[in-house]
Amino acid sequence: MTPDADFDPGLHARGLLRRSRQGALATLMAGSGDPYCSLVNVASAVDGAPILLISRLAIHTRNLLADPRVSLMLDERRAGDPLEGSRIMVGGVAEAAVDATVRRRYLCAHPSAEAFVDFKDFSFFTIRITAVHLVAGFGRIVDLTPAHVLTDLAGADSLLAAEEDILSHMNADHRETMSLYASRLLGAAEGDWRCAGCDPDGMDLQQGQQVLRLTFPRRIVAPGELRKVLKELADRARSAAPSP
Repeated sequence: MTPDADFDPGLHARGLLRRSRQGALATLMAGSGDPYCSLVNVASAVDGAPILLISRLAIHTRNLLADPRVSLMLDERRAGDPLEGSRIMVGGVAEAAVDATVRRRYLCAHPSAEAFVDFKDFSFFTIRITAVHLVAGFGRIVDLTPAHVLTDLAGADSLLAAEEDILSHMNADHRETMSLYASRLLGAAEGDWRCAGCDPDGMDLQQGQQVLRLTFPRRIVAPGELRKVLKELADRARSAAPSP
């Protein structure tokens, strides 16, 4: 189906990738090749690729070590009939990840994982996306390429290098502003929102397992540009009417 003209499927899918904290991971059983599906916690890499922290004792880990082809179903976990909500199937290849940024971003999304992240049997994997299938309602069923859903990181080295400091600063000094972003710009309730990730396209706000995506009005590649756009968004939030 072709989506309606005012619907941006890439933006919609990117939002689901960034906001999802759990998903259904499908792997192929080692030996037989039979399908196997399991529930996993998920975070997102800087470019939006899914991150997994999984144990080699788990069947799904043994499966993907034998055959790294996987698919991951993510949905928006809306109230009511779940089939009326948006979901994406991400197809790709699971690859071991030892990058410190992957670890940090996962633990920002799942702080409770600090209790077992250093156990010898646990390892990080990212999914190198090869295809995405989006279902977002009637007339909104679209196949997407990786370029549609992943964030372009070209030229953003200074922003990426500063991400950890940005998160620390926002969470230490600007919690009230993040609550304004959540309530005045994103339609959520006020609360103790914290910054869980930042990239050229936007910022992830998290409270417990609820995640919001604050999309920037323009692409940001440097910390100075980020300060300007966050001030613009804060001014817009302060002038907006509170959500009913």
